[in-house]
Amino acid sequence: MDAAAQIIFGGLFQGSLYAVMAVGLALIWTTIGVFNFSHGVLMMLGAYVAWQLTALAIPFSVVVPLTMILMAGVGWLLQASVVRPLIGRPNIVLVVVITTLAAASLIENGTLEVWGPRSKQIPALVDGNAMLLGVGVSLHQITIIFITPFILLALWLFLNRTRTGLALRAVAQNEDSALLVGLNVKMLYGLAFAISAALAALAGIFLGGYRFMSPVMGADPLLKALIVVVFGGLSSINGPIFAAYLIGFFEAVCSYYFGLYWTPALLFAVLIITLMVRPEGIFSGKSRGLA
Repeated sequence: MDAAAQIIFGGLFQGSLYAVMAVGLALIWTTIGVFNFSHGVLMMLGAYVAWQLTALAIPFSVVVPLTMILMAGVGWLLQASVVRPLIGRPNIVLVVVITTLAAASLIENGTLEVWGPRSKQIPALVDGNAMLLGVGVSLHQITIIFITPFILLALWLFLNRTRTGLALRAVAQNEDSALLVGLNVKMLYGLAFAISAALAALAGIFLGGYRFMSPVMGADPLLKALIVVVFGGLSSINGPIFAAYLIGFFEAVCSYYFGLYWTPALLFAVLIITLMVRPEGIFSGKSRGLA
């Protein structure tokens, strides 16, 4: 029972984190068709912004939404400066990889200059610990497990039940047709980056609440988000969400039975085998879109 409880809790927690990390990255790809390699540093910057607002004695219930709003603005500026001028080029995917990597380096080094190299930590969403099926867990982690489905549901409702969300889906499915019906495609590109950055900031707050922060903390979340998106499929955001929980449970099982040292190697082995059999991802659809 203890083993099962540890695996279930670990899988749900890791899957929730990976889902929030990856869904913003998938949103950018499905809308614009590029990878944002500054997604990891946006998670890191969101955590540092939250830490700074907390240091100003702002209530944490206000810090979380305020950080997401501020980081949405950062995401909008990022696409306006390093992505939008490149749209339409035949080699846009490769060029955006280079420009977003350069932006990530600038943000990371800027964070180091502003806040210094010393590790920091922001408050947990909920303080304290609890026993779950005989396993000691933190309330911060339990809170993440419970609120993540509501966050993902809210995103799904936005994309499927609002005019703006439907416009984003239209751009993702066919940009030329979206232009023909009068949609402001450039504005929608900026909106996609803003939502992605806000979700990245939320993931950074989740991470910063249970482990120490540093200016280089975004590298590992970016890698995991890329794995989840590629594993789940690049055609929609639903695939990466399912893949996030699948990978979370896979890592929980491997960590329990084989240890943390072997878990990354086993994950990459399964990823390679899966992509050899189904290169478009295990949950990929027939065409790109946000459904």
